[in-house]
Amino acid sequence: MNILFLLYGIIIGSFLNVCILRIPLHESITFDRSHCPKCGYVLKWYDLIPLLSYIILGGKCRSCQTKISFQYPIIELLNGAAYLGIYLYLGLSWQTLIACLLFSALLVVFVIDLRYKIIPNGLVVFILILGVTQMFLTGDYIRHIIGFFIVSGILILLSLMVKNGMGMGDIKLMAAAGLLLGWDKILLALMIGSVVGSVIGIGLIVFKMIKPRQAIPFGPFLATGIMTAMLFGEPIINWYIGLVFG
Repeated sequence: MNILFLLYGIIIGSFLNVCILRIPLHESITFDRSHCPKCGYVLKWYDLIPLLSYIILGGKCRSCQTKISFQYPIIELLNGAAYLGIYLYLGLSWQTLIACLLFSALLVVFVIDLRYKIIPNGLVVFILILGVTQMFLTGDYIRHIIGFFIVSGILILLSLMVKNGMGMGDIKLMAAAGLLLGWDKILLALMIGSVVGSVIGIGLIVFKMIKPRQAIPFGPFLATGIMTAMLFGEPIINWYIGLVFG
C-alpha cells in the first residue's frame, strides 16, 4: 500500500505540472496534448512517464534539446512523498483522501501564486468542494459554516482598512479552506501563515532580496498554514489549550 500511495502521488504530481503550466495561460488542462513550450513538439506517451522520462531524456526535449525545468520532477516527487507521508500518518480513510487532494491543490496554489501573484478560481472551487464533502462527512455543519466566514470576514475588513492589504484570491482561498477545516483550525491556519510569512519576509529584507515595502504573495504562506492545520491542527490546539488553562 505504501508503494501505491507513493506512485499515485507521483502520477498526480505529473498532472499538477500541467495545471501549473497551463492554468495561468488559460489553456485547457484536459484536451490539449502535452508539448514542448519551445519548439511545439507533441510529446509521445513514452515522454510522459513521471520521473523516468525526465531521467531518460536527460532533462531535455527530445526534439530541440531545450532543457526541461527541474520543477517537473520536483513537483512529482514532492507530491508522491506527501501522499505517502499522509497515508502513514492518517492511515487508510476518507480523511486521508481529502488531505491528499488538498495538498495537491495547495501545491498548485503555492507555485502559481509565487510566480504570477494570482490564485485561480478553479483551485478555490476545488477546495470548496472538498470542504462541502468534509462538512457532510463530519456532520458538524455549524463549525464548518462559521469557518467559511470567520477568517475571510477578517481579511475583507483588513482589505477595506488597509490599501492593498489583502488580495481577493487570498480571501476566497481562506473562505473555501475555512469550510473544509472549521472555525478553529482555519484561525490556526491564519496564525501559522502569518507567522511564517512574517519570518520569511523579514529574512528577505535583511538579506536585501526584496525592498522593505515590496509586496510578496501571501498565498504560499496561507497554503502552508492550511495544510499544517489540516494535518496537525487538533494536537496543536489541544497543546495550546493545555498550556493556557493548564
